[in-house]
Amino acid sequence: MDELALAVGVIGLTAGVMIGCVGVGGVIVVPALVYGLGLRIQDAIASAMMGYILTGLIGTMVYARAGSIRWSLAGWIAVGAAPGALAGAWASNGVDPRLLELLVGALALWSGANSLFGGGGHAERDRPLRPLELAAVGALTGVLSAMTGTGGPLVLVPLLIWLRLPPLAAVGLSQAAQIPIAALATVGNFAYGDPDVSIGLVLGLSLAAGTWGGAKLAHALSREALGRVASTLLVVVGVLILTRLGLRQFA
Repeated sequence: MDELALAVGVIGLTAGVMIGCVGVGGVIVVPALVYGLGLRIQDAIASAMMGYILTGLIGTMVYARAGSIRWSLAGWIAVGAAPGALAGAWASNGVDPRLLELLVGALALWSGANSLFGGGGHAERDRPLRPLELAAVGALTGVLSAMTGTGGPLVLVPLLIWLRLPPLAAVGLSQAAQIPIAALATVGNFAYGDPDVSIGLVLGLSLAAGTWGGAKLAHALSREALGRVASTLLVVVGVLILTRLGLRQFA
């Protein structure tokens, strides 16, 4: 268990730094647990979601202290995200594992490519985002995050930037959204499956430490450079997962 805990800790620390810096990074947790440590994908997803509870709390605290969270928007996102996360947890424990791998790979590729090549979308909107828009975005984020073990930021940050929210504000909201998504997904995973609590706790601590450090870096270093590195990594991870799935289909 010591070697396993160390490996899980390294995975969590690496992903946490990415989450704290640029809002994405959780997508590498599930592939690392599945392909690197041999966990079942459902177990990896459940453990990851458990770990994101503490990550969300730490990330939210750091971004809130820096004044980077728009609480008026966060509440409406949570309204949609909470039931969405429960639905996603139910789905993750009942669908074909290959579909889950496909979703993880596609989300990683989409998020990375969108950040690298999407361009634009960095100015604020001329009008406030409507509550229905925010709740719908939250619901979609909750379902996809709980199904894939990506925690929230991977889906939410690109969506909010597409809605013309400034990147730092989008990342701050994604930190706050992790709390209801991870908490409700974990409740669902215990109801529908049997998560490994020990792995979840190690992930939580290491993800939180990485997120705290990454959030500090995000306010001190070039976000553009950090974003390019993280986005490139996401594209690589997505391509590798989808390629692996394709090779298995024709093996």
